[in-house]
Amino acid sequence: MRRAAVLALLALALVSASYWTGHAQQDDPRFTGKSDTMEAKDLGIGRRSFEPGARSAWHSHDKGQLIYVEEGRARTQKKGQPIRELGLGDSDYTGPNVVHWHGAVPQTHFVQVAVSFGGDIKWMEKVTDAEYAGKK
Repeated sequence: MRRAAVLALLALALVSASYWTGHAQQDDPRFTGKSDTMEAKDLGIGRRSFEPGARSAWHSHDKGQLIYVEEGRARTQKKGQPIRELGLGDSDYTGPNVVHWHGAVPQTHFVQVAVSFGGDIKWMEKVTDAEYAGKK
């Protein structure tokens, strides 16, 4: 979980042009050792709010997705795995082409920061109430 949170923060930093300007050389006082800026053109970052019980349909991302809980509590599930709940500051990485869904728990809202790594999103059927409740 901590690694995914660090990846989310790094992705956000890459997008910030005011911080990442050019290459960091070995004599750059901001870094120890050699560190170079990486291309961020395929990264997509967005925020979405979910009311209590709201959720996405089943879907997958060609190159994966990272979800970070900015507010509230979330539920997420990868096809064939149990439902997971995430709290404030938690994150979840879903690999390329893994079918999954995410949304708010029944009792409270959820605000996500989503980092996509490029490619297309494939949308599928809606998550049923039984699936959302973990009964299927």
